[in-house]
Amino acid sequence: EHVKWVHTEMLDRNSQLKLIYVTPEKIAKSKMFMSKLEKAYQAGCLARIAVDEVHCCSQWGHDFRPDYKSLGILKRQFPNAPLIGLTATATNHVLKDAQKILHVQKCITFTASFNRPNLYYEVRHKPSNNEDFIEDIVKLINGRYKGLSGIVYCFSQKDSEQVTVSLQKLGIKAGTYHANMDAKYKTKVHKGWAANQIQVVVATVAFGMGIDKPDVRFVIHHSMSKSMENYYQESGRAGRDDQKADCILYYGFGDIFRISSMVVMENVGQEKLYDMVSYCQNMSKCRRVLIARHFDEVWDCANCNRMCDNCCTENSCEKMDITGYCRDLIKILEQAENMSEKLTPLKLIDAWSGKGVAKLRVAEVTPPKHPREELERIVAHLLLEQYLKEDFSFTAFATISYLKIGPKASLLKNEAHVLTIEGMTKKKSVYKDKPSQSSNSSAQTVSKTVQDSMVKKSEKHKRPNCGSNLKAKKMKLQAGGDDQTVVLD
Repeated sequence: EHVKWVHTEMLDRNSQLKLIYVTPEKIAKSKMFMSKLEKAYQAGCLARIAVDEVHCCSQWGHDFRPDYKSLGILKRQFPNAPLIGLTATATNHVLKDAQKILHVQKCITFTASFNRPNLYYEVRHKPSNNEDFIEDIVKLINGRYKGLSGIVYCFSQKDSEQVTVSLQKLGIKAGTYHANMDAKYKTKVHKGWAANQIQVVVATVAFGMGIDKPDVRFVIHHSMSKSMENYYQESGRAGRDDQKADCILYYGFGDIFRISSMVVMENVGQEKLYDMVSYCQNMSKCRRVLIARHFDEVWDCANCNRMCDNCCTENSCEKMDITGYCRDLIKILEQAENMSEKLTPLKLIDAWSGKGVAKLRVAEVTPPKHPREELERIVAHLLLEQYLKEDFSFTAFATISYLKIGPKASLLKNEAHVLTIEGMTKKKSVYKDKPSQSSNSSAQTVSKTVQDSMVKKSEKHKRPNCGSNLKAKKMKLQAGGDDQTVVLD
């Protein structure tokens, strides 16, 4: 009955009905709706068309939805109806693709900076022991964020449920939110959080649309996002009142392969995941510069005002030689291949460290004398640089990621070839003009050898005041007759 009423009201110029919200799937699959829309256009009732999350049109976007491609029919069928499209997360390539798909021939693009000056960005090493990990999060919530509202994003629904239970057991008022939960429960959690009866929502990416609580003081990522676009959106739910807020991401080596096995079938899933890994691996460049660069924006790190972990700590950076380590890893992989053995990332590091199954080790490879965390960072770097590559095995129950020799490994045949990774020598931390509360985490020690490549920065920083908030980047495609505009707001 409601649908019939909407169809009738669409054709009445005196109707009180002003807005119709419809999914791309409805546009693609309902001939009845398109018929009514065409009649509304002919009657002069279709004033304009708005396409939200327009990056979903493009297969190069981080959230491609096939039915969005069908929205191109709107401009063809209703050429004089102005069209506006919006997105907070699109590169120039995605924008151009979206314009083409929506058949916007002429357009003006308006963009605002991606920079959110009130947000503090930090990447932390993810403890391998789950109890230690939960304890670290609880210390943050009960200390730096005591009484403050926040979100903990998890990669899977199972993770979100388990983390919620763990937080609740330790006295945190937390609620779970994911797509497969009962709608009434999700509403209860959302309302409780909005009313500050629940301090923390532990959620998957499903906790996004319509979430606009202004006083979110922290967003913690239990695992990294599957893309920079996802991370920007999720972390951007903090500090919408323009007051300072924290965005803390826990980066773990194992998460790379857990996520890659989930996105391997997506068109650019692995490429976007590796962009996210590169962001996490970087221990010297301003986080804002890295975000801006991803979205094709030129940005000066001097404007960060020490509002990220890398700018909060002064470091001298050097290029560390890891050529020998790379050759050792390739020897291990070659031997495994000769034995018809496949090595998961964890097995590869075990064999390199002189642990695990004895037959997988190579006698001439001397186990490196570095913490496992450093070895993981080297392997991740070699994966990003294509000296190693992932190979997937599909079973009835899971997708398993193995590591193999990558396309650039042949460069090592040249004895003069040198492979480096950015390493750092720790200097003093600088925390000027920061409020009094602080968080202390253990600092990783860097070896003095030429092959050592990393040092974990001290995670001590003073919490920002929990400001000016620039609006998230929006793309608006406005098209009407010959005047067609793409606006990024």
